Amino acid sequence: MMNTRVLSGLLRKEFAQFFRDKVMMFIVLWLYTVEIVICPLALTFDVKNSPLAIVDHDRTPASRELVQRFTATEAFDFVAALDQESSAEDWLDRGEASLVLVLPSGLQRALVRGERASYQVLIDGSNSNVAANVKAYVHAINALYLRDRFAKEPAAINGLQAVTRVWYNPEQSSTLFMALSMIALAGMMVGTALPAASLVREKEQGTIEQLLVTPIRTWQLFLAKTLPPLIMCLLAIFPGVLLATWLFDVPMRGNFGFFLLQSAIFLESAIALGVFIGVYSQTLQQALLLSFFGLFPILFLSGTVTPIDSMPPVLQALSLFSPLRYYMDILLGVFLKGAGWRELWPQTLALALIAMALFGSALFTFKRRYI
Repeated sequence: MMNTRVLSGLLRKEFAQFFRDKVMMFIVLWLYTVEIVICPLALTFDVKNSPLAIVDHDRTPASRELVQRFTATEAFDFVAALDQESSAEDWLDRGEASLVLVLPSGLQRALVRGERASYQVLIDGSNSNVAANVKAYVHAINALYLRDRFAKEPAAINGLQAVTRVWYNPEQSSTLFMALSMIALAGMMVGTALPAASLVREKEQGTIEQLLVTPIRTWQLFLAKTLPPLIMCLLAIFPGVLLATWLFDVPMRGNFGFFLLQSAIFLESAIALGVFIGVYSQTLQQALLLSFFGLFPILFLSGTVTPIDSMPPVLQALSLFSPLRYYMDILLGVFLKGAGWRELWPQTLALALIAMALFGSALFTFKRRYI
């Protein structure tokens, strides 16, 4: 009974300190609300309103129809009709156009005769990600143009045609992925920052020594530093999920309770990392630097920035130790695919093992430091 009263008193103290710390409350709300809204809008990989210039030497119904295919989409924004290729180079150099179509004379005549016809596409490749997506859009528009033009002449397009269907994200919008990844990143950052800041605050104010000389067991102090951040992070998930599902039409096809359980397991890993940082930091500046040292590798190895399959084999092996990697798989599965325990048990098991290892190591380090 005495242990329960001591633990409940420590928990009340931690919650009271959190709610008195207006800066930390602002950071938590910012990461789970404004950050989740801003980043998917700013960090989208979709091509929208990319400036398009046209050099049309053919000036026939066929060339005008092809131009209309490009300008009718949200991907490209028509900015200029140029007379010659040299002008196109100037527009690309100045950054006023990221794509230039050069349609040669005789384009319609070649199409009517069934001859091989080609046109030039100049793409600004200074941003490789944007250039790759623009190139994909060009190929897709060109394929649709040929399909519609030769619908009545199937012999004009020979060979086997593949009919593709995209599941879970038919529009292939990167906004869904970015919104979910920001929920995961917010949980990682907040879960790490809260216990680290709490421990460092005790050191800077000199109250950690006062706590250690009181009849408080080490495990009680450890729970007092880790349980409130877990509860606060779980509560903060709700506005983030509501914003993502409302603003970006992110579907929630799976079980929300299963998602919360997985989030709690994931947050244990983040909180354990925060305890490590708080134990070895003497000031908030040190805690901040150590947070960057730990968070950036976890972020880069999670697959949220670069696909894991594109990484070198050594980094792919290291990514197996990133809890964010498994949590992202769980988020995408629960929200977009409606997956549950039957489909996601390998990721759940791996995430739980990492969380237990980190949490146990954090408790061991905490005891060694404060006994």
